[in-house]
Amino acid sequence: MDNKLIVITGPTAVGKTKLAAELAYKLDGEVLSADSRQVYKNMNIGTGKDLEDFTVNGVDIRYHLIDIQEAGDKYFINQYFKDYVKALEGIQARNKQPILCGGSGLYIETALEGNPWAAIPINEALRAELEELEERELLRKVELIPSHILKQLDIGTTKKIKRGIEIGEYLKTHEAPVRKMPAIEPVIFALELDRELVKKRIYDRLIYRLENGMIEEVEALLSSGLSPANLTYYGLEYKWITAYLLGEVDKPEMIDRLNIGIRQFAKRQMTWFRRMEKKGYKLHWLDASKPTEVLMNEIIQQL
Repeated sequence: MDNKLIVITGPTAVGKTKLAAELAYKLDGEVLSADSRQVYKNMNIGTGKDLEDFTVNGVDIRYHLIDIQEAGDKYFINQYFKDYVKALEGIQARNKQPILCGGSGLYIETALEGNPWAAIPINEALRAELEELEERELLRKVELIPSHILKQLDIGTTKKIKRGIEIGEYLKTHEAPVRKMPAIEPVIFALELDRELVKKRIYDRLIYRLENGMIEEVEALLSSGLSPANLTYYGLEYKWITAYLLGEVDKPEMIDRLNIGIRQFAKRQMTWFRRMEKKGYKLHWLDASKPTEVLMNEIIQQL
């Protein structure tokens, strides 16, 4: 389909990976991940890789940008963009259909338009300085970032706040970089579900993962030498399971905190997608409660 890039997105727990893999099987495609945590090895359950979905009718679907970094490493959006472009060009050279799949709005926008901030280099000295600051001190620095830059940044976590400050400091003395984009024509499909059904899926999936190895996954990461602080960096599941393993919370509180946190995360994802629409992106919304075959037919008709 010429230079079309099919994008499958939506909030957590709506079945993005399964749909993308099935679509890749049908269209002779390969899947590119747009997830900020699935790049890490040995962090499978907590990041929701669902690798079993990449085997369709006995065929292994080729995927990219998953398991490319060691657990404990830091992986930033500028490196993601470089890795994404390399993987996309490889897929195009093999005459396969690229399918971008993930729920990280920032990663999707970076893949589609280059995100000039991604080219801004890391400032190790500044990062060391920011590590010493409490969150309220970081937020005071955020207030100094010009509003036209700030509105383009994702500062939803402490990690992203620090990166935002780094970008703001760089742009005080430099022009914003211009990124060369590969030739693509993106078509974006976003899965959505009734809010109450999303809540139920989030809870059911959380319990299933806790009962099927997620706690043991975190134990293994701690045993491998990763510090509790390092694991907390990787998000909700690793933060609260680590706290549970350290005896800081009991199991019911861990489950409650995770359930609430993941629901809030899903809400933030939807807010980001609506913001993308306001920016001019065309999102084709699909009812995720429909069977996969029906969804694939709707996608193919739209294409």
